[in-house]
Order: sequence, then structure tokens, then C-alpha cells
Amino acid sequence: MKSNTISQVSKTLGISTRMLRYYEQIGLIHCSRLDDYAYRVYDLETIEKLKQILLLRKLRIPVKQIKTILLNPNAINTVKVFEQNIMEIDEEITALATIKDILLHFIQKLSEDTKLPLLEIINSSTELGSILDSLNLISINFKEDQTMRSLKKADEKLSILKDVRIIYLPPTTVASAHHIGDDPEFHANKMIDDFVRNSKLDVIKPDLRHYGFNHPNPIDETGYHGYESWITIPHDLEVPKPLTKKEFNGGLYAAHMISFGNFNEWEDLAKWVNDSEEYDFAGDWLDQEHMCGLMDEHLNYYSHIHLENTEPENMQIDLLMPIKEIKRKEEGN
Repeated sequence: MKSNTISQVSKTLGISTRMLRYYEQIGLIHCSRLDDYAYRVYDLETIEKLKQILLLRKLRIPVKQIKTILLNPNAINTVKVFEQNIMEIDEEITALATIKDILLHFIQKLSEDTKLPLLEIINSSTELGSILDSLNLISINFKEDQTMRSLKKADEKLSILKDVRIIYLPPTTVASAHHIGDDPEFHANKMIDDFVRNSKLDVIKPDLRHYGFNHPNPIDETGYHGYESWITIPHDLEVPKPLTKKEFNGGLYAAHMISFGNFNEWEDLAKWVNDSEEYDFAGDWLDQEHMCGLMDEHLNYYSHIHLENTEPENMQIDLLMPIKEIKRKEEGN
């Protein structure tokens, strides 16, 4: 049976090698390794399964439910999952319809008297107050627009991030591992994991931080790329080869936290920075050798160091984009 390398599958399906490993780790797919070949390969059956996974993800089916569908491949089970998602969507539609009616009520009242406070409108109607009290802010996440014609527009609204943090990363010394080839994230991170465990770095430096970035980015249709992984270390600590010791200058970053696997949100973070009126991008979009200055940080790394798999399903990652404040001219100048 014909098999495809991890890079070939990544290129064909438009999915990162890191996502492929993630789906493998949580049991959605399985890879094999040829006797004379060190890297992951996938057979045609697995590739077909990946196509199903990507289709279900586009329909916003959660990964855990996708796993349920694939482990129990019968129509009845799949229908139950779909019905559960439709029920949640219906609840959101009802909540949004209620909000729409309330806003229309406000418009009518404010059109009659432009100085009428909103609280006075609410207090004047017992029915309206009861409706507002029944709305659950947490359940209203504006996830779907239910017409095919406006689905794209709704998806664009969803991409506007609301939880971007502005953080300062201090200058520090790092141990760097670099690998180019199939599955570079795995190999670079394994070198760092082995170094941390062998040197007991978590004891020496309990405030250690783990960063990583493509080096280089995929630069052509092959998807061939590398990955560089960093771990912060004391300045006087020596590092064994093939690791290298580097100085990180630090700086200001826009940070957005994701669950492991949601790397598509890089695009959303870039849009947030691009649309910002306070910050400009401080990296270099032409520098594909070092991922334009972008990085990600493994937020749970200290807790995962001694796990067999240091990138478990519950792993959280900060996407980090270098920024600088926009300097404004003072009025009158």
C-alpha cells in the first residue's frame, strides 16, 4: 500500500506537520515508520480519515466529538453528535433573536425621546427586564450566522480577536535546538526536552520559558521547512552540542493564547495587529528564515517536562507577534 511522508500529507491537505502529530497524539489517526526510514508515513486510509477530520472541523465540530464519530463509525452515532451541535446553534439563534428584539425596542424608544436613559426604558417595562435577566452572557458567543449567503461574513466577524494581551518579554539567554526536514518541531523539541531533563534545568531555573518558531518558514510548494526551539537558561550555563547558546533581546509582543492545535489563529492575530490603532508590527515579513520574528510559547512546559509526551492534549500556547507602539504627533505640531 502506498504511503506518504508527513511533509507530503502536510502539503496535499494544507495542514501543518504539528497538527498531524497532534491528531496522532489524541488518537484520531495513526502513522507508521518504515524499517529504513526514520520519519512518520501515512497510508491512504489515514489520509482519507484526515479529509473527514478537516471537513468536520470546518463544520465547527469539536475535536472530542470528532473522535467519538471516528471511533463509532455508524450513522446513528453521527446523527446524535450533529443533533447536539444543532441544538446548541438553535439556542444561540434564540438568544441572538432576543437581543435583536431588545435592540429594536431601544431604537423605537430612543427615537421617541433621544434623552431617555436605557435603564429608564428597562425599568418602565417589567417584561423587558425579565427577558434581559434570562439572557446568559456566557452562552451567547455569536458563533454562527444561519444563512449560507452570510456565512462568510459571520466567519469574518468571528476572526476578530477579543483577548489579545500586550506583554513585554525580558532579554534572556537561551539554549537553542534546530532541525530541518520532516517533522522538525518534534525533533527540535525532543532535543530541548532531553537537555532539560539531563541538566535538571527545571530545578536550576524553575522560571524557565519555552519558545519556538519556524526556521525557515515553508518557502515553496514542497512545504519543506525547519523549526527552532528555545529554552531559557542561566547566563553562565554551558550547553552541549548540537544545541547552541544564544542571547534573546526580548521586546514588546501581542500575545494570544490558543489550545494546542488551533494554529490557524495566527492569521487572526496578524489581522488584529494590522487593524490596531495603537501598535504596528515590529517584525520583518520578508524574513522567512526566522518566521518574520513571530514565536510561540509553551505555557504549560514546566508541568509537562517529565511527561513522556511534553505536548499533551491540554497544552496551551501563546502566539507571540512582535509589535511597537505607534508614535503620534502632538496636536498643533
